[in-house]
Amino acid sequence: MLAFPQIDPVAIEIGPLPIRWYALAYISGFIAGWLLLRAFVTRDALWRAGQPRPGEDSLDDLVAYAAMGVIIGGRLGHVLIYDPAYYLAHPLEILQTWKGGMAFHGGLLGALTGMALFARRAALPFATIVDLVAAAAPPGLFFGRIANFIKPEMWGRPSDVPWAMAFPGAGDAPRHPSQLYEAGLEGLALGIVLLLAVRLGAFKRPGLVTGLFGVGYGAARIFCEFFREPDPVQEALPGGFTMGMALSAPLVILGAAIILHSLTRRTAAA
Repeated sequence: MLAFPQIDPVAIEIGPLPIRWYALAYISGFIAGWLLLRAFVTRDALWRAGQPRPGEDSLDDLVAYAAMGVIIGGRLGHVLIYDPAYYLAHPLEILQTWKGGMAFHGGLLGALTGMALFARRAALPFATIVDLVAAAAPPGLFFGRIANFIKPEMWGRPSDVPWAMAFPGAGDAPRHPSQLYEAGLEGLALGIVLLLAVRLGAFKRPGLVTGLFGVGYGAARIFCEFFREPDPVQEALPGGFTMGMALSAPLVILGAAIILHSLTRRTAAA
């Protein structure tokens, strides 16, 4: 097996303030997303003539709304979905996000809420806003999974593959580096697919990028769950299924429905 690279979870220390890789992952994801959003809204060729979209001056607000939604929704999702009894007994730990515990599906609902508020305030189509953020989200997913690997947490199931690793805190058994699988599929591969779709004109059909994101992320997450070790109390379900699979399956179904609707609706009506 491969040796797990011992990386200090604290990237740098500024006086008494430790800056952790976990925090840097979120910051890097938001910065990369902002840069992608800027590139998308400034390229007229990606849009139909006269199609409403955010201006450059409003992107900071969009990122702020989405970021707050991700952080609040992700934390509340973890608290309510995975371990409500523990946090009911220790309510102050709900605010201790530096200890980890962020649920993607909760973050997704939070981000959608933030985007809905922004779309209403800016008087822009909600579908267009969600498409933009969906296309810009994969870098954040990539950096987040890398942070999971560095911490380490969310490690894989025991395995004898040559690249298996023994993770600190998970015993001596070699395991799949499932965090890297998720970084490669949910972040890198999905990002490439969405960028290609955008380049081919996906923004001209509102909802198409959102549907592709739902199908792509949901399928990648379900696949990776076969290699990821579920928490026996919080994540394991009967029959070998996991909570991650159960929450991701509706994303695939809903995403496919959105793609079908986007491709079959009349452009004039859109």
